[in-house]
Amino acid sequence: MTKTGPRLAEITPGNLDAALGIHVRPDQEHAVAPVVKSLAEAWVHPGIAWPRLIVDGDRPVAFLMAFLDIDWYEDGSVRRSGLWRLNIAAGEQGRGYGRFSVESVAAELRRRGAEELYVTWHPGPDGPEGFHLGLGFRPNGETSEGETVGVLDLA
Repeated sequence: MTKTGPRLAEITPGNLDAALGIHVRPDQEHAVAPVVKSLAEAWVHPGIAWPRLIVDGDRPVAFLMAFLDIDWYEDGSVRRSGLWRLNIAAGEQGRGYGRFSVESVAAELRRRGAEELYVTWHPGPDGPEGFHLGLGFRPNGETSEGETVGVLDLA
């Protein structure tokens, strides 16, 4: 088979089990919710959640979920879009799927007219801060539920 590179796939009945089979390394489980929780949240937040399976050839390698134009603060004064979840399968890490995921969300948000992509991450030495900073995110000085808020300019 010719390697086609990673691609996004909508979650369907045909690939649901593959999506649910994506598990991060055990030492990362505290930093990201499992795919099953993300899919439950997507179901109760239609139009806000944008879940996708990342497939390379015929291998499911990761899961991502973006959030689209949400009220960031309860008063509705700020609306944001960004990366909600990123689960790279334990055996597939370090192969560029994280970068592909962020670039895919950025492309979708640009298509929708967004100028910024937001993300939060678990702080500390065992969190993904280095990954996000390496992709150009910058902390914006905020925290959300104890996590660092980062922003990537899309312009």
